[in-house]
Amino acid sequence: MQYKHLGRTGLQVSRLGLGTMNFGELTDETTSFKILDEALEVGINYMDTADVYGGPQSPDMEKGYGISEEIIGRWLSQGGRRERSVLATKVYQPMGNGPNDRHLSAYHIRKACEDSLRRLQTDHIDLYQMHHVDRLTPWEEIWQAMELLVQQGKVIYIGSSNFAGWDIATAQNIAASRNFFLGLVSEQSLYNLTARTVELEVIPALRYYGIGLVPWSPRGNGLLGGVLQKVSEGRRAEPKVQQQIEQHRSQIEDYEALCEKLGERPADVALAWLLHNPAVTAPIIGPRTVEQLTESLRALEISLSDETLRRLDEIWPGPGGEAPKAYAW
Repeated sequence: MQYKHLGRTGLQVSRLGLGTMNFGELTDETTSFKILDEALEVGINYMDTADVYGGPQSPDMEKGYGISEEIIGRWLSQGGRRERSVLATKVYQPMGNGPNDRHLSAYHIRKACEDSLRRLQTDHIDLYQMHHVDRLTPWEEIWQAMELLVQQGKVIYIGSSNFAGWDIATAQNIAASRNFFLGLVSEQSLYNLTARTVELEVIPALRYYGIGLVPWSPRGNGLLGGVLQKVSEGRRAEPKVQQQIEQHRSQIEDYEALCEKLGERPADVALAWLLHNPAVTAPIIGPRTVEQLTESLRALEISLSDETLRRLDEIWPGPGGEAPKAYAW
């Protein structure tokens, strides 16, 4: 396994992160345990979850939220696992029907952290991530709550997810003004060959502040996973996915033809493309089976030539570079 520092911290995480959103919803507990065990066995130490993962992501529906954390907690309780894991979870999403059961008020952050610690059966969270930006809560309040969790030893590092470049800059500047100089250490963003908007302003901001990039949905919701070969299976059969396939069919055909020429699976090439970007710390993979996990390891061995990278840019063009040069002189 390869490892990389998480942003400017001294913490080293595996180049692939294990995402657990499927645990409890699409993957049962027995299989989840097997995936977690195999991840540790192959050297994946970065385990990513969220308080809301594990079922319908709304408290208005039958209870499903919190299940992923509970499964991980029962796995950790077997012993010999916690000290080998970098445990990341998130706060923001609704965890109840009350007006303060969501977002990033100091009130909710404190309660959500305590609840996550209980479900995870641990005394600390290694990386506590804000799942979305909360523009209705002042940063002074948010940082006060996060600083307290760090001082209490309940959280070690703070990260963000789905932040814009200016959100990252604002967060870091206010953290520095409070002498909380580390501030954010990672940002988890939607980033893959089909979704490259973060190249405009998020990635430049992360590079400037020394923040690690953790891409989610690295295979484009399945579009980059050899979708034309399995067009009628599983999630690919859903009308929304079928619509996306038809919308991008020409690009997908060219992409899969290139992968065939390379002799590699499309899913692995998609991961390898992200790993070639020096801004990327660790793409988050979300295997539903042990086989899917082990298959993903191939991406770590793939070296893409400059010619191949140029061809991928032709098939899946980005925004044209970084802002403002992407759209101005």
